[in-house]
Amino acid sequence: MYVRTIYAIGDPARIDACVDALREEAPRALAGQPGYRGFALFVDRELGKVLTGSWWESERAMRDSDDQLKERRATMLAPFANTVTVDGWEAAVFAPPAQVGAGAGFRLTRFEIDPSGADLLVETFRDATLPKLQAIEGFGTAAMLLDRTRGRGSVGVVYADQAALAASRGKQSAARGEAVTKTGVAICGLEEFEVVTLERR
Repeated sequence: MYVRTIYAIGDPARIDACVDALREEAPRALAGQPGYRGFALFVDRELGKVLTGSWWESERAMRDSDDQLKERRATMLAPFANTVTVDGWEAAVFAPPAQVGAGAGFRLTRFEIDPSGADLLVETFRDATLPKLQAIEGFGTAAMLLDRTRGRGSVGVVYADQAALAASRGKQSAARGEAVTKTGVAICGLEEFEVVTLERR
């Protein structure tokens, strides 16, 4: 599986209209593309950040869909976004889809790693870190996205609600620390969002 992420930052006063447009229009536009497997929309209204992820059955499907949809995406984001970053990733490890509602919590950890250590990182996350995350109360789902060539990636974890997200911070930090010690991964960002939409086939 592959995931295209869109990370947009802009004026918090204009974020709600952008989020509404993405929630209503993006899933319909994406669903018509070959190889589509899901869509997620996350928001930080206070700081003015929008993050989306669309899931694809192959790297080619991910790339082809971007050619078809990038103009419409730009139109939806333009009233809000000052900056937009689009990336493509391998979904190296992922848990089964979550059944969570709007208002659930999402934590994103960004990292960098020597490409030669990517296989060890994937193995560690799959066999050791993910089971620890799944044992945390309120856990919904998780995924590790990876760009092996550039030596970077992220781990996203969804929790049932904002209270569970807050309560998980200590336990997830401990699991993250163990992975850092074993793999040498460098953590370069930690963010939290509200879940607006989350679906995966």
